[in-house]
Amino acid sequence: MKVNKNEFFRQATIRICGSLNIEIALDRCIAYLQKFLPVDEITLSLYDPDQNILQRIAKIARHQEKDLSPVWQLPEGGKKIWPTKWAEMDDIEIINQPASRPEMKEVFEMYSLSLDVSLMFMRLELEGQRVGFLMLRTAGTDRYSDAHGRLMLMLHEPFAIAMKNAMQHKELIRLKDMLTEDNQYLRRQIRDLSVSEIIGADAGLRNVMEMVRQVAKLDSPVLLLGETGVGKGLIANAIHYASARSNGPIVSVNCGAIPETLFDSELFGHEKGAFTGAVALKKGRFERADKGTIFLDEIGELPPHAQVRLLHVFQERFIERVGGVAPIPVDVRIISATHRNLEEMIRSGRFREDLWFRLNVFPIQIPPLRQRKNDISTLAYYFIEKKAAELKLQEKPRLAPGAVDQLMDYDWPGNVRELENIIERSLIQYGNGPIRFDSLIGKEPLRNKVPATAGGNNRLLPLDEIITLHIRQALASADGKINGPGGAAQLLDIHPNTLRKRMEKLNIPYKRRARGNEGNH
Repeated sequence: MKVNKNEFFRQATIRICGSLNIEIALDRCIAYLQKFLPVDEITLSLYDPDQNILQRIAKIARHQEKDLSPVWQLPEGGKKIWPTKWAEMDDIEIINQPASRPEMKEVFEMYSLSLDVSLMFMRLELEGQRVGFLMLRTAGTDRYSDAHGRLMLMLHEPFAIAMKNAMQHKELIRLKDMLTEDNQYLRRQIRDLSVSEIIGADAGLRNVMEMVRQVAKLDSPVLLLGETGVGKGLIANAIHYASARSNGPIVSVNCGAIPETLFDSELFGHEKGAFTGAVALKKGRFERADKGTIFLDEIGELPPHAQVRLLHVFQERFIERVGGVAPIPVDVRIISATHRNLEEMIRSGRFREDLWFRLNVFPIQIPPLRQRKNDISTLAYYFIEKKAAELKLQEKPRLAPGAVDQLMDYDWPGNVRELENIIERSLIQYGNGPIRFDSLIGKEPLRNKVPATAGGNNRLLPLDEIITLHIRQALASADGKINGPGGAAQLLDIHPNTLRKRMEKLNIPYKRRARGNEGNH
C-alpha cells in the first residue's frame, strides 16, 4: 500500500495530540493506524531500572484481555538484562517471535500472556530526555516489517509529546487530589474548632458566642455590630464553620476597600467584553460564595446603587453579571458587619431602610475590649506566642513586671487589633528581653478615673468592671501593697483576705502573684 507520508504524519499527529485525555487520543490513533499496519494494542510505558518495574502510563486495546495491573514487577532473573536493554534500546525494535527471546518469554509466562503475537517498540525522547517507550502489539507472529517500523518512526515526536503531556497531566491530577484532600482536612479542622476556643468565649464574649450557637444552624442573615478591631471577621467565620454550609466557601468582601466603579464587577462579576479591559469572563464574589457564606464587612460603605443591587439579590436570589442578560441563581447566606450607626445613616438618607430590614434579622453586638478587660491578659499571651513564632524569635518572650497592669489600664480605642499591633511592636523593640509597653500605649491610664458609664452614651458599666477599676485605683495609690498601713485593703476598708479573694475572682493580679506568673511566662 502506497502511503502519502505527509498526509499520514498530519492525520496521525492530529489524533495523537488532539486530546489531553491520552486514552481518547490513543483510541483515535489506533483506528487510523489500522489502515496502514496491523495493530491491536498501543501502550505507553516507563521502566524503572532501580526497582525493575514496568509502569503503564496509558493503553488502548482492540481485543478483550484479562485486566492486568498498570505496574509490572519484572522477573528477578532479568535484573541484569532489562536495565541494559532500556539504556541501549534502538529507536525502533521489532520482535516478531517473542518466544525466541528468553527475557520476553519469561515475562509473558509470568503474566500468563499469549506468545503468539508480534511486537514493535519505539524509544521516546524529547529534547534529549528519555520519556518512555511506545509498544504496538498484534495477534500472530511475523506480522511487522521494516517498512512498518519506518512508518512508525515518523511519529516519534508526536508520541513523545503525548507521553510527556500525559505524565504531566497525571501529575497535575495527583496534586489536585492532594490539594483537595488537604483542603478537606483543613476544613474539618476549622469546623471542629469549638467556639469555646475563641479567646473570651467563656468570659467577655460569652453572650456573643451563645448567639452564634443559636443562629449558626439557620440560614438567617446576621448583622455584626461593633467598633473597628473587635473581631467581627472572627465571629463571621465561627458562624460559617458551625453551620450546615461549613463544607462550602466563605467569601469575604471589604465593602470599604472596593472602588465605587468596580463594585458591580467585584460583587456580581462581568462577561467577556462587558467593558474596556474585560478580556475574560469573571465570576463575582456572590457567585464564588454559592452554597456557602458571603461576609460583607463594612456594609455601611456600600454606595447607593450597590445597595439597590444587593437588595435585589436578597429578594430574587439571583445575580446578573455586568454585561450579561441571563440571571444566575445563587444559594448564599449573608453575614454583614459594620462599625457605623446604620439607623443614623438611614435618617440622613445614606443607607436604604428596606436593605437594613433585610440585614438586621439577627443583630449581634460585639463588645469593645475596654468592656471585657478580663480577656486582655489571655489575649496578650496568645499574641505573644503567635507573633514570636511569626518573627522567628529564638527564645520565648516574657512580660516585664507591671506590663499586664499597663495593658489593663489602657482604654484600647483600637480594640483587639490595636492590642495585637502593640504586642508585635513590643517584640520588635525589645527582642528577647522583658516586654514593656511604656512608650507604646496611651499615656493616660484608666486607674485615675472610675467612670460609671462607657462610650459617652450613658450606658452603665457592669458592676464587676466598676469594682475592678476601683480596686486597681486603690492598688495604684498603695503602690501595689494590699495589707498593712496605707495598703489597698485599708484604703477600701475591707479585710486583706477579702480583698485578695475578690481580686482572684476578678482576675486582678497583685504584685507577689504577678511576679510569679510573669516569671513563668
